[in-house]
Amino acid sequence: MSETPLYLRVAEELRARIESGELPPGTRLPSVAEISGQYGCSNSVASGAYRLLVDEGLVISRHGAGHYVRSRETPELLVRQHRRRSEDSPFARGAAEQGAVGSWRHESTTAAASDTIAARLGIPAGAPVMHTSYVYLADELPVQLAESWEPLDVTGQSLVALPEVGPYAGVGVAARMRVLGIEVGTPVERVRARMATRVEAAALDMNPPGAVLAVERTYFDQGSGRAVETADVVMRGDRWVAVYGEQPSAR
Repeated sequence: MSETPLYLRVAEELRARIESGELPPGTRLPSVAEISGQYGCSNSVASGAYRLLVDEGLVISRHGAGHYVRSRETPELLVRQHRRRSEDSPFARGAAEQGAVGSWRHESTTAAASDTIAARLGIPAGAPVMHTSYVYLADELPVQLAESWEPLDVTGQSLVALPEVGPYAGVGVAARMRVLGIEVGTPVERVRARMATRVEAAALDMNPPGAVLAVERTYFDQGSGRAVETADVVMRGDRWVAVYGEQPSAR
């Protein structure tokens, strides 16, 4: 009878310590080098053990920061759903309703619209836009990325020009545009599944890279028909399900 591979034995010992509570959620686990030294094995053995535990959902791999015991409090599946008018951030509100704490990192800068973005916004190529990059987190774990562009000839003279700064920061596109007297309604979205790029996988702590839901989203002014925001949204395929439509209320 063949001996159990060492990476399986390493994974089993770590799994037992996690399931017993000895290693509680959020605990930073030994590095690959530390595991290799402890068991007298190669880094590939330690990496194989961690890959198995990541696949089982017990451990998360944070790019450049090591491996951590996954929190059982974070929902395994997050639901993305368009909602009626709200002043809240759609992401934060949706995460809270599902038992998670939603937060995000962001960076905004002015830019010249590329040919692709200009076509989506219906503006000349090179026209000034506000470009904002987002990383969205549920219970401090990255689950979604977004790149957003807004034409500055719509927002540039107002307090909503910087999406995450000022009195209207963090309230979502619809609520911010409402400050300008613009009603956007439900955005137009193109959704497809694909494999994460290397950069996306690193930002989303996907090890190994897996499938994502890629959404091309554009909000339109319901009065004039012009586009007022467009975004590329990337969601971890193992964490999200998108729901469209709304069930009617019982009478």
